[in-house]
Amino acid sequence: MSSHDPHLRTPSGKPRLRSFGIALDGTPGRFNAITDVPGVSVGYTTLISGDGPLRVGNGPVRTGVTAILPRPVQELATPVFAGVFSQNGNGELTGTHIIEETGAFNFPVTITNTHSCGVTRDATLRWMHKVLPAALDTGWGLPVAAETYDGFLNDINGHHVSVEHVVAALDRAGGGAIEEGSVGGGTGMITFGFKAGSGTA
Repeated sequence: MSSHDPHLRTPSGKPRLRSFGIALDGTPGRFNAITDVPGVSVGYTTLISGDGPLRVGNGPVRTGVTAILPRPVQELATPVFAGVFSQNGNGELTGTHIIEETGAFNFPVTITNTHSCGVTRDATLRWMHKVLPAALDTGWGLPVAAETYDGFLNDINGHHVSVEHVVAALDRAGGGAIEEGSVGGGTGMITFGFKAGSGTA
């Protein structure tokens, strides 16, 4: 496998698990990513600015938005099968009631910091009305918006994620090899004292 193999490195050259010689069960798809599923696309907006001590409203900013489109744009009103599992009873996820009731959802999924889930949910509805107005003209929508906690590295109470950032992530969504790590909703993510981030499989 070459150094440009998407199983070993992200598009920007960051190493993936297999690049360290760690063998996993199963056979990965072409990109070993969620984008191996036909029609699925992913987009990011990454916000990094400022250094030094926290000043609410000023930073440092280490956050962003991940947008996952489960179908091509013109098919986003068509539901996809889905389920919900809570491993630790924590983690905000809008749209869970309809998933539990129907076993499905439609529209894009967004991932962002805990205090910006409302922004991404509302922005997704605005974006859907712009790109596929028929999906909302005679109905309603319940987008899925999920949180990652980045409050240790990010000015989470500064509310730096805007509608424009969400729209940019949705508009940028594409297939193929995708970035991992400190991008999008995983930019400032911490997991039990370790630096975490956006993953895909």
